[in-house]
Amino acid sequence: MRLVFEGKELSLSGVHSDSRKIKAGYLFVAIVGTQMDGHSCIEKSIKNGAKTIICQTLPVTLRPDVTYICVKDSAKALGQIVSLWNGEPSKKLRLIGVTGTNGKTTVTTLLYRVFRKLGYKVGLISTICNCINDRIVPTTHTTPDVIELNTLLVQMVSEGCDYVFMEVSSHAIDQKRIAGLQFKGGIFTNLTRDHLDYHKTFDIYRDVKKTFFDLLPTGAFALANKDDKNGAFMLQNTKAHKKFYSLQSLADFKSRILESHFNGTLMTINDKELSTLLVGKFNAYNLLAIYGTAILLGQNSDEILVLLSVLRPVIGRFETLNASRGFTVIVDYAHTPDALINVLNTINEILARKGKIITVIGCGGNRDKGKRSIMAREAVRLSQKVILTSDNPRFEEPGDIIEDMLAGLDDIQQKETICIVDRKEAIRTACLLAQPNDIVLIAGKGHEDYQEIKGVKNHFNDKKVVMEIIN
Repeated sequence: MRLVFEGKELSLSGVHSDSRKIKAGYLFVAIVGTQMDGHSCIEKSIKNGAKTIICQTLPVTLRPDVTYICVKDSAKALGQIVSLWNGEPSKKLRLIGVTGTNGKTTVTTLLYRVFRKLGYKVGLISTICNCINDRIVPTTHTTPDVIELNTLLVQMVSEGCDYVFMEVSSHAIDQKRIAGLQFKGGIFTNLTRDHLDYHKTFDIYRDVKKTFFDLLPTGAFALANKDDKNGAFMLQNTKAHKKFYSLQSLADFKSRILESHFNGTLMTINDKELSTLLVGKFNAYNLLAIYGTAILLGQNSDEILVLLSVLRPVIGRFETLNASRGFTVIVDYAHTPDALINVLNTINEILARKGKIITVIGCGGNRDKGKRSIMAREAVRLSQKVILTSDNPRFEEPGDIIEDMLAGLDDIQQKETICIVDRKEAIRTACLLAQPNDIVLIAGKGHEDYQEIKGVKNHFNDKKVVMEIIN
């Protein structure tokens, strides 16, 4: 790649923001990260062969044989350069981004499945996995770093993908991991408290999400949940074509729930009846987002409704497991107060006092501590029995996290709540307490197959543990 700077042509053999991966002739981009400032690695990158440096602050000592380019936002510059370096792959695809607190994984994954069934070649970039047509590519973040992301998009282009459905996290937006990408559409699911350990305030978190829609180009579409109080706000300044979906008011895509059961939902979408295997009001919103997106991408309404009727839940999202003793276990990824409330409200509505709810829940370590007491309080309010346990404690002590959760309960609630640090034992206890017609909710980890303790990911899968116990 050739870069022209102040009339001087620079020949580059590669680009990276990790000084350890710099080779002779590479461009090094110094990023101000959350854990480390790349400016401290400029000298190391030069020793490894970098001849061109992009930075936000010039080093005190400048080498005469090195070109330094000072920019306002090096993370944004990296995204734009990496996109150009890879031939702007997003422009060769119909890239659709999904953002919001809850529902991103379900919406992207089910859109991927629908468009595969329609016969298209499709890419998926999600929390659970990345897919190129039917090939699974391992994933480590909700949204990969900018270099990994562009590499993935290049592979999708080379393998003929028509569409790519991608989760867009607030971290990715804030850290400019999507800089340089061209989206054909954006979907907003909902917004509730999450990631305040990173964003510090809800308003900052909200405004970061809004940035994604602000940057959508003319000709793209922006589809938002009208029933969320932030839905209209998200699309306030977008240049994209605005559309809304709703269960409660007039909208472009409208739904009404007719019947709810643990094995599915009977609902309408734009006055056409749909029987789906997905459960709950939150999934009705997800299905509306999927339907609306498909229609905005030019698909046939009746054909989409047929495909929605056979979709199965995404792994770890309201997955039901039936025990021989007559109770049901539900495994769900709910790890925010709103997601937990949605799941428990759905269970209560369907259960209709015909059994009790036993909830097993913990909170992640080194994350927003403010939501811990809220999660415990809502679990107790909407369940008949609660067992507090360990989630991913990371570098915190599990017992300390449970104490933070207990702080949200009064003295009587604390005495009635069971605390078992060992997650497997907590699940086992819940299943032993369950009677016929009861529901055991295992919340927080969903699809995850590990428990992160002191920096080590130990194998642990809620669903497999449940199956061992109930069988």
